[in-house]
Amino acid sequence: MSLRWYTVVVDCHDIAAQSRWWAETLGYVVVWDSPAGVAIVPPWAATSPLEDADEWRRQPQGMVFVPVEEGKEVKNRLHLDLATHTSDDRDAEIASLLARGAGRADVGQPADAGFTVLRDPEGNEFCVLGARSL
Repeated sequence: MSLRWYTVVVDCHDIAAQSRWWAETLGYVVVWDSPAGVAIVPPWAATSPLEDADEWRRQPQGMVFVPVEEGKEVKNRLHLDLATHTSDDRDAEIASLLARGAGRADVGQPADAGFTVLRDPEGNEFCVLGARSL
């Protein structure tokens, strides 16, 4: 027996806007949408039950956006690291994120860090790493 990392849950005020922002950012699709939450997964993820446990364990992680009343007050204790492939233009991806509502964040990173810290439209920090092939 083993556990599978299933989803990352994001508390937010506007679950529709946040889920669609992250779906566009990651190339994910919405697979569940209700007032209680919105779930997004990669388009290659299974969307029907899988009987084979090994196949189920190989499924990619999704994200679930749930509504909360309170606002974000402090730096995240857990964040996502995003990366571009070496064949992609990392700076163009960052510019696109900023144009779509992300903001720059200072969480104490050094000026010469090999990553860029951003905030999504509701203030959740995430990093865009240097391009990589692994």
